Amino acid sequence: MRDHKKLRAFELADECAVLIYGITKAFPKEELYGLASQMRRAAVSAASNLVEGCARNSRNEYLRFLEIAYGSLRELGYQADLAQRLGLAGQSDWTPLVTKIEEAQKVLAALIRSIRRAD
Repeated sequence: MRDHKKLRAFELADECAVLIYGITKAFPKEELYGLASQMRRAAVSAASNLVEGCARNSRNEYLRFLEIAYGSLRELGYQADLAQRLGLAGQSDWTPLVTKIEEAQKVLAALIRSIRRAD
């Protein structure tokens, strides 16, 4: 088993989740169960799947959970773009989040590639 706390990808995904919760607090009430909820779920899913993958014994299961986490980060990236275009928060809120999401995607994609190459 692996220690998720040692993964840079987990650290970044966790930071995305914290940022998302902060940003979505200011969303209008009508978005509480809409886009805000979806964004929170995607952010938590990314970090959670990294944790769960690290707890798996097989390389294939580990890789599967990393891929699910990557998909959640991509989903979150789209949702952040949509929320930004809808004007649900100020630009100063989105820039650090989008940068963090993109960094998390790059780090996680590199980790996935390195595991696949190890075959």
